[in-house]
Amino acid sequence: MKVEKATSNDNEILTEITKKSKAYWGYSEEQILQWIDNLTISKEYIENNPVFKLVNDNTIIGYYSYLIKDEKNIKLDNLFLLPEYIGKGFGKYLINDFINRMRIEKFEKIILDSEPNAEEFYLKIGFKKIGQFETSIKNRFMPIMEMIL
Repeated sequence: MKVEKATSNDNEILTEITKKSKAYWGYSEEQILQWIDNLTISKEYIENNPVFKLVNDNTIIGYYSYLIKDEKNIKLDNLFLLPEYIGKGFGKYLINDFINRMRIEKFEKIILDSEPNAEEFYLKIGFKKIGQFETSIKNRFMPIMEMIL
């Protein structure tokens, strides 16, 4: 298992991973289609942002990407796994790679907007909830989380 920089040619598999991972939480196909723009990872996105893929037995099974806010702060934009790998330690492996990379790059704070169903995962890793906002689905709130490095 290894984490490596994604290339623009990975865009279709990363988009599929994103959609399948989101659907894992029980969202309808109709809801996934409403979010399609947010769930699509374009070649341009990969070219313009740091994107790292998790490869297991020569298969891409997950990825993360982030946005650099300034010299001290970054935002975890995406972290997704294929559903069959959720709950088996691969997410922890991926987030730890991300956190270690951010420490090496001397960032001081990570922020993220968590999928509500993934909030517990981020809390266990050491993130703290600092707020929330309502989504397009009534009474569904996205936790805003941060980690000081």
